[in-house]
Amino acid sequence: MSPEALATLESVVRLVWLAGAAAFVLGLMRMNSPATARNGNLLSAGGMALAIGGTAVLLAARGEAGLTAWIIILAGIALGGGLGLYTARTVKMTAMPQLVSLFNAVGGGAAALIAIDDYIRLSNVQTFAPGGAIPLQVAIPTVLDVVIGSITFTGSLIASGKLMGLIPGKPIKVPGGQLVTLALAVVVAVAAIYLWLGNVSVPILFVIIAASLTFGVTMVLPIGGADMPVVISLLNSFTGTAVAMAGFVISNDVLIIAGALVGASGAILTKLMADAMNRSVINIIAGGFGGGEGTVAAEGPEGGTVRSLGVDDAAIQLAYAQNVIIVPGYGLAVAQAQHGVRELAELLEARGVNVSYAIHPVAGRMPGHMNVLLAEANVPYPQLREMEDINPEFDRADVALVVGANDVTNPAARRAGTPVSGMPILDVDHARSIIVIKRSMGRGYAGIDNELYVNPKTGMLFADAKQGLADLVAAVKAL
Repeated sequence: MSPEALATLESVVRLVWLAGAAAFVLGLMRMNSPATARNGNLLSAGGMALAIGGTAVLLAARGEAGLTAWIIILAGIALGGGLGLYTARTVKMTAMPQLVSLFNAVGGGAAALIAIDDYIRLSNVQTFAPGGAIPLQVAIPTVLDVVIGSITFTGSLIASGKLMGLIPGKPIKVPGGQLVTLALAVVVAVAAIYLWLGNVSVPILFVIIAASLTFGVTMVLPIGGADMPVVISLLNSFTGTAVAMAGFVISNDVLIIAGALVGASGAILTKLMADAMNRSVINIIAGGFGGGEGTVAAEGPEGGTVRSLGVDDAAIQLAYAQNVIIVPGYGLAVAQAQHGVRELAELLEARGVNVSYAIHPVAGRMPGHMNVLLAEANVPYPQLREMEDINPEFDRADVALVVGANDVTNPAARRAGTPVSGMPILDVDHARSIIVIKRSMGRGYAGIDNELYVNPKTGMLFADAKQGLADLVAAVKAL
């Protein structure tokens, strides 16, 4: 191909890359609503296909990839695409946070490998500025990519392991604690400055890699399982930043734009989740909050009596109410009871009951998680109401039906001196009557009893969420 034709092709490919980047932005915007999220996902995937296709055409035109390289590229696409398709079709919605964490690890690790490979290649070339130094505009993003990508890789694996139960969800103290983490940070900083001063040293780069990988472990291990979704979101932001740095390393516009989008959206999501739990990101990284859920309390909260409720009594309350607000929580997601709650809601609506759903930002562990779960069961989008929108409605609700939600409904959040103090909650206790479907008096992630359970207006229907809803459906049909 002539130089003129190659230059024209490069210009066309850059326009294709720009179109792909625009698809990323538009796709991300459409993911803001469950009604358009599927199309947004497809649009973003189309943008990635454009970016990959344009890059492949450019590689072929330049002759920069031999037969072996093309075999490796195609094998990687087939293997990665196959695994992605398999996990997308088989993963349970409750396992989505840990899957996202694994994706973060892969993304961060891949970005770090790009920088490592480029640095090793450049270190063997003697055509740089005087003294053979790697230019600062290359060295800075290279080191940042390696550091952020390595931290993301090991940190995401630990986070995923905690959510999967492979690693205990409780905070695991690292010997030496924060001193070890601080020492690792100092090692990384000193080594980075050494390279940025113009020194070319592959061994020093590997010191940075080792320290960063260890830092990812020591940072995430002391954080409790309750905060893992927030940590995953933070590491997702790290992944995007690492990818953007990789784009600067190899001068690829698509990587820079895509990485910046992921980094920015991940940072926003992290802030939203931290606010929903009334926890600062710094406080979360410091660790020590909550282990896992399911700590069983032998008795109810102090200062009150827990009132057990039968299925028939609960069905009567629901069937003859005018306004019912359903509050789904993580227990509903674990029990895969989304179809049961939709069936119950449809039965009530057929009897003239007005039904809506109160969605807390972290109801399904991650923002939007519960919305997607309920949308999967064909719950109408207009019935899914966010916390700020639905809270004033509880005062007019005849019945609030809580299914597997715990800390996000605890009135203790309005009082100082508790682990959930200041946490935004759903005002379930403002409803005229409250029904809670729960397997036991187990505590939530915060490790404290829920004061809602001893409210005189609350009746506890002890059952698995799926079975409890099935029993309610049968009881309402029998009325």
